[in-house]
Amino acid sequence: MLREETVFGPIISRRLGTSLGINLLPEKGKICNFDCIYCECGWNKDGRDDTVIPTAAKVRADLERMLLRLREEGTRVDSITFSGDGEPTINPEFPQIIDDTLALRDRLAPSAKVSVLSNATRVHVPEVFAALCKVDNPIMKIDAPTNALVERINHPAPGYDVAKVVESLKQFKGDFVLQTCMLSSQEYDFDSSRPEVLDGWMEIVRQLRPREIMVYTIDRPTPAQGLVKFTVEQMTSLVQPLIDEGFKVQIKG
Repeated sequence: MLREETVFGPIISRRLGTSLGINLLPEKGKICNFDCIYCECGWNKDGRDDTVIPTAAKVRADLERMLLRLREEGTRVDSITFSGDGEPTINPEFPQIIDDTLALRDRLAPSAKVSVLSNATRVHVPEVFAALCKVDNPIMKIDAPTNALVERINHPAPGYDVAKVVESLKQFKGDFVLQTCMLSSQEYDFDSSRPEVLDGWMEIVRQLRPREIMVYTIDRPTPAQGLVKFTVEQMTSLVQPLIDEGFKVQIKG
């Protein structure tokens, strides 16, 4: 499965353009409070050999070195994106790293956006929320509307409660991006197109009113076998009610 260095890429992202990645977790391991059936980084149990979390100083030095090289090469960066091998907000120095990244972006790549891909489990932590409010694109995940359904697709750590996550996300007052992966799995008894998933998820969207919704499907090898990806046409049909209501929806197959 995918393992990333602290600063990696840039890669061509379906959703963010030319994206320079930042991995705030072990380079040869995986730490996450989700264990999603579709995660391109594999199962958590298979990424426990490396537990070294990069410091703010290392992230700052690696990012500065990379941005200087890319500027010399004339390589455009559309997004500096926190993703990597697990949940980025788990890194204890996440707020400081965001401040450092914004300063480097302003100096070395002023046209780039700073994006954070997160499962939204730590939005309730004041310093994490404050840091997320500073970036251009806080991209928060909700794949399913109930704890039972989240358990099937995301396998969250104990204590996860989708209702509490929704309440935490209300702090953004709509100024965030909601991301959702759509797929189906017979083994895990999950299908994003079922009314039990789709209707509840759309009600969450209406509660939160995010400035944009990113709907996508699996694109890389997954740890769970037999997952079925959705077509753009399928996903468009499923979210058409939200589009008709005026929501901005980006759909990527």
